[in-house]
Amino acid sequence: MADADESGPPVFRLIYQSHSRIPKTDRPTVLGEIFSQARANNKGADITGALLITDHYFAQVLEGPQSNVEELYGRISADPRHERLAVLDSGTVEHRAFGKWSMAQVSAAGHADIPLHTANGQIHPAAPSHLTAEQSKVFATMRNAIGADTV
Repeated sequence: MADADESGPPVFRLIYQSHSRIPKTDRPTVLGEIFSQARANNKGADITGALLITDHYFAQVLEGPQSNVEELYGRISADPRHERLAVLDSGTVEHRAFGKWSMAQVSAAGHADIPLHTANGQIHPAAPSHLTAEQSKVFATMRNAIGADTV
């Protein structure tokens, strides 16, 4: 099952990296809060994407209407839980690579990615599926930028 949403108009995609400022002891709680908030807020803003987390870095892809993605990135840029943000890529693409993912945690090295989808207004883990070529390409950009495994 492909996760790309090839219907609809072109979409804006932004990929960035940052350095985490979250102390190791606080990570499970803080990251849980980040995911819960992102999943709830992103659905209402028509934003989909994925977040890669390592011990020291974040890399995230956001897809949606350009104004919504740029507004979210502005809020993300001001978040004190990370620093040294850098945009890796941005621009309009023909379709979402993560159209069925409200937000997904992506493994840093060798662990399964955790795609999520919405069903009946709630977030659920998606059935295991193969990544599309576009998803693999985006993940490679994210992982390579922060020194995680290469894909």
